[in-house]
Amino acid sequence: MNILGIDTATRVCSVAVTRDGAVLGEVNIDAGTTHSQKLLLAMEQALRQAGLGKEEIDLVGVSMGPGSFTGLRIGLATAEAFAYARKQPLHGVDTLMALACNCREEGRLLSPIIDAQKGNYYQALYRWQAGELCCLAPTEIVNVEKLLERIQGRECLLLGECGKLKDLPGNIEVAEDEIRMPLARSICYLSQRDYNREQDQRIFGLEPYYIRRSEAEELWERLHP
Repeated sequence: MNILGIDTATRVCSVAVTRDGAVLGEVNIDAGTTHSQKLLLAMEQALRQAGLGKEEIDLVGVSMGPGSFTGLRIGLATAEAFAYARKQPLHGVDTLMALACNCREEGRLLSPIIDAQKGNYYQALYRWQAGELCCLAPTEIVNVEKLLERIQGRECLLLGECGKLKDLPGNIEVAEDEIRMPLARSICYLSQRDYNREQDQRIFGLEPYYIRRSEAEELWERLHP
């Protein structure tokens, strides 16, 4: 199965093409706030590396959040348009779970996090057990104190947007740059693992996992009590 994976949940624009788990093409760009300018080019480059035409993709996987509101909308809209134009199935993937897939070390506690702004983070806890990625604690919005409390002094690998975290306790290791930020190859892996032909029939109508309201919504509520 040829899978196109897209992840624009953070400042990184990541696109990958895989076939039965093997990475055929991959492009990772620190796009900042310019996903709309970089994503289509990254898709073309990844497909060219893979030596595949757009019509040869069997499944499109896309990161659904949590993450940047704008980035998620751009990634999902692009994935929907790509899938619709070629009548290809579309599968949404949890961003934090995909981050945890970047490290396949058996038995290690993994804590993927994404900046939720205002001193908060989206955090979940995972561990690989017998070749399966197990969720130990679901996604929550936490401050730094709560983030560390959830790890509870256990040896842990931190992945994602952890650059603002300083003076971490000795039990926490920050992942190496090669696997720390989102990789679309993990979107492809989870899409192939979880794709259900009967359930994944919708192309339009998927909702990103925003978890919290956007600043625009909060501002509207303050101005219109």
